Amino acid sequence: MSDSTRVLGAPVVRREGRDKVTGTARYAAEHTSADCLYGWIVPATVPTGRVTAIRTADALAVPGVHTVLTHDNAPRLKEPDDPILAVLQDDRVPHRGWPVALVLAESLEAARAGASAVHAEYTATGHDVVLTGDHPGLYIPEEANGGHPGLRERGDAMRAFEAAPVRIDATYTLHGLHNHPMEPHASTARWSDGHLTVHDSSQGSTAVRNSLATALGLDRNRITVVSEHVGGGFGSKGTPRPQSVLAAMAARHTGRPVQLALPRRYMAAIVGHRAPTLQRVRLGADRDGVLSSVSHEIVTQTSRIKEFVEQAAVPARVMYASPHSRTEHRVVALDVPSPSWMRAPGEASGMYALESAMDELACALGIDPVELRLRNEPQAEPDSGRPFSSRNLAACLTQGAARFGWNDRDPRPAAREEGPWLLGTGVASATYPVLVSRSAASAQAAPDGSYRVRVNATDIGTGARTVLAQIAASVLGTDPENVQVDVGSSDLPTASVAGGSSGTASWGSAVHKAATALVRRLAEHTGPLPPDGLTVTADTGDETAQESPYARHAFGAHFAEVAVDSLTGEVRVRRLLGMYAAGRILNSRTARSQFIGGMVMGLGMALTEGSTMDPAFGDFTESDLASYHVPSCADVPDIQAHWIDEDDPHLNPMGSKGIGEIGIVGTAAALGNAVRHATGARLRTLPLTPDKLLPYLP
Repeated sequence: MSDSTRVLGAPVVRREGRDKVTGTARYAAEHTSADCLYGWIVPATVPTGRVTAIRTADALAVPGVHTVLTHDNAPRLKEPDDPILAVLQDDRVPHRGWPVALVLAESLEAARAGASAVHAEYTATGHDVVLTGDHPGLYIPEEANGGHPGLRERGDAMRAFEAAPVRIDATYTLHGLHNHPMEPHASTARWSDGHLTVHDSSQGSTAVRNSLATALGLDRNRITVVSEHVGGGFGSKGTPRPQSVLAAMAARHTGRPVQLALPRRYMAAIVGHRAPTLQRVRLGADRDGVLSSVSHEIVTQTSRIKEFVEQAAVPARVMYASPHSRTEHRVVALDVPSPSWMRAPGEASGMYALESAMDELACALGIDPVELRLRNEPQAEPDSGRPFSSRNLAACLTQGAARFGWNDRDPRPAAREEGPWLLGTGVASATYPVLVSRSAASAQAAPDGSYRVRVNATDIGTGARTVLAQIAASVLGTDPENVQVDVGSSDLPTASVAGGSSGTASWGSAVHKAATALVRRLAEHTGPLPPDGLTVTADTGDETAQESPYARHAFGAHFAEVAVDSLTGEVRVRRLLGMYAAGRILNSRTARSQFIGGMVMGLGMALTEGSTMDPAFGDFTESDLASYHVPSCADVPDIQAHWIDEDDPHLNPMGSKGIGEIGIVGTAAALGNAVRHATGARLRTLPLTPDKLLPYLP
């Protein structure tokens, strides 16, 4: 298999799969030793205020309890690079669930019992946790997440909207959403001769090492962070979380290894969430459906700890041609946990609103929703004016429609019935930017003819090890099985986090560059290789520093068929089909898994997942899997992912685009549009649970 065209794209089985299913893959909370202490957080029980006293005597009397850390005795930190990491440093309570103590014990059971015996007293202050569209604290931020301007205008969107013969003006509401990876956030920390080693459940061990170095005031070479196997993240492990700092502090304080794994019910307050959004979309068009005005205005929340603004209006700057556009974010700081990244931040929430509004426009005009989107294809990226490196959304829509059988649908709402079931179909577009970050990698040729690639990539379940081996093998002219790949340690060549659908592009570019340089070195070498082989290291700093003249995005189209029970309001998904244009697919097996995973997550967003703030108690009411309902296999009887062969020479050496997030982007809108088609009722608040639908059913 020396031909690169046979290596890249092949459905190679992920190489760590057997280790995972047999239990030999070790995760962050499985690196324990006989002298390990176990930690349990004591969360604040008031929405905001100050800790006035913490009584720990009862906790220390619990058999097995070793130490209780509070803001009075915890090691002092330097100023962290992320304010959420400044834990146990003072008496403040910025939100309910903020750690106010850490109990350390000889067993997990003793730590939990000790935590329940800690008595904290507070002075509570008034709190504000409810997001409203007219909140007096709303402001337009300079930047939304990702460095996007908070406000961008082209032309006069409001005047063009008022002049348009056909107008849609609708507001869509999304409640908070939570990352629930299978593996909760966990860290195991130990100090040895002044060197700190942390096994951390993270999407980037280099980032964790750097943050720990800043917070602890250490040189980076005195810290090693290992994230060899990670049980999912969906963005919540994209930056360091408090458990890594707490474990390192506790290990330094006690002189013993410390393991800290978050209970799932604590994660909502500690590890970030997708912030709720109120989104007003105004579309103006002529009677042929050609857009003259697009306005997308976002209201969202951040915490009082730091500013994080969900960039939900940004996709409207990319999707459709219109001479006039206004995209605005407004945010308010509330007494809530800090929001953060969740799969396709901005795109997932923003495209739900935009694609729902496009469906409403199609209904108002009597135009097929696929055709409406095709009529508004831009020749260049609307806001920047840059040419697209490739844009095959039209092909995704038309080919996806053919595979799905879209053209056979009856466009009339509530026209198909099977007994008590009302049947409907919906469509939505999807997009996600092509991102790439600086990374380094080394490639080694051994005397026995094998190869070794070293790069601090993080495999969070995507199959990164396998795909990187394929990339190296395609350059080296060997079988992927002949390439060993080392990932998941900050001692390896520095690489970017697994996030923003940028991992494979970033790490793969460095691996490709190192392997290419190794091929040249081998061609120049004469005689046998030295015992330690030949090694070449490459860095993509020069390449990633150059701004592309092209607008680079992946695109997709989602099609959905649902059945709505007219008696109970239950929505069942019968079919989901995604069609994608994501550059060159490097492994068809792992790519399909990623696309499908995103679509299932979009199904949860549309039908089952949602989290609300209790205005009195100031915390999320859905804080565990008993109340926050993620979809299961039984919820998706027929789900398909397909892609077109896309050749884009303006990306990276592999010609690939990110695939981990685009699967969620249009799924919720397609399902919402299908429910509208099935019932005739347009609901604009997710999730579409039976209680919301029942009032509109016959």
